[in-house]
Amino acid sequence: MSVTPGWFDISTPDAPRARGFYGDLFGWPVQVLDDTYALVGGDGGAPVGGIGQAGPGSPYTGLVVYFRVDDVAEALDRAEKLGATRVMAAQATPTGRIAAFTDPDGNTVGLISA
Repeated sequence: MSVTPGWFDISTPDAPRARGFYGDLFGWPVQVLDDTYALVGGDGGAPVGGIGQAGPGSPYTGLVVYFRVDDVAEALDRAEKLGATRVMAAQATPTGRIAAFTDPDGNTVGLISA
């Protein structure tokens, strides 16, 4: 499998403001799920990302790209062996399994699989 971006997430202290900003800027269709998270639709209507409310326990704030991998837990373990730091353990979501880490330079990177 070629590792390519498969999802993006914008984690922000003001999710309603961010939803309005990016919706107006890019014309993104936004489906609000609850007070803390909204899905962003792509050209075909299927979600391609999300905008979430960052709180005190959030694993990150800002824009994070999630790369598609065959096995999230395996890729996360490999990243840690290469010097990454786990910031979000592998977990199930409606869009697949996800996890996140910071690379040796401090960049937050996400992983996603089916």
